[in-house]
Amino acid sequence: MRRPWSAKEWREISRMSYVDQGMTGSKLTSLIIAIGIVAGIGLAMVVGLAIDVVKKEIERVTTVNIEEEPPPPEEEPPPPPEPQEVSPPPPVAPPPPISIAPAPPPLAPTPTLPPPAPPALIIPPPAPVAPPAPPPPPSQARPATPKGLNRWSRRISENYPSRALREEVEGNVGVSVTIGPNGRVSGCRVVRSSGSRILDDAACKGMSRYARFNEALDDGGNPTSGSYATTITYRLN
Repeated sequence: MRRPWSAKEWREISRMSYVDQGMTGSKLTSLIIAIGIVAGIGLAMVVGLAIDVVKKEIERVTTVNIEEEPPPPEEEPPPPPEPQEVSPPPPVAPPPPISIAPAPPPLAPTPTLPPPAPPALIIPPPAPVAPPAPPPPPSQARPATPKGLNRWSRRISENYPSRALREEVEGNVGVSVTIGPNGRVSGCRVVRSSGSRILDDAACKGMSRYARFNEALDDGGNPTSGSYATTITYRLN
């Protein structure tokens, strides 16, 4: 197969056609026909070559060597399961016989009883009022009182201390005495001094020696201790 003409060859052919312009019309027609045939043959050759190239490319692309993978080895079948001992089912007791009781006799309707009467409300009588407590007995308490006051007070005043007589001392002595349950003076103290210690001491000694009293009593009338206060007067004649 002849290769197609190149562009250079086509230019040479054209130049020759211009050189041969002096040819006759019939020759020119024959030359054009010949050129057309040659061009058609060249085009056919080009098309045929292109078709062959396309076919070869298609065959190269579509032809693929496909290698099949070998099949996987077959797995060995598992061993058969060992036979297991099957225990016999537990014995099933037969169901107890069903006793069918006869129908109970019809119940007679129970008469409705009226509700019981409420118990009578018993109100206990009021408790007796306790008698008032008896009034307490009158108190028998009393203070100690002088017994024979004029007599023993005169004796105390007449018992003038000799030293006070010589010194011609006079005065009034206020004393407070404690009286025992027997009516006698058990203690004496000067609450107002005469200014002379001789007269103060003589007054307490005279009260303890000569004074007598009615004993004091408590609420129950029992003798108890008491007290008494008085004034002893010392005067020169």
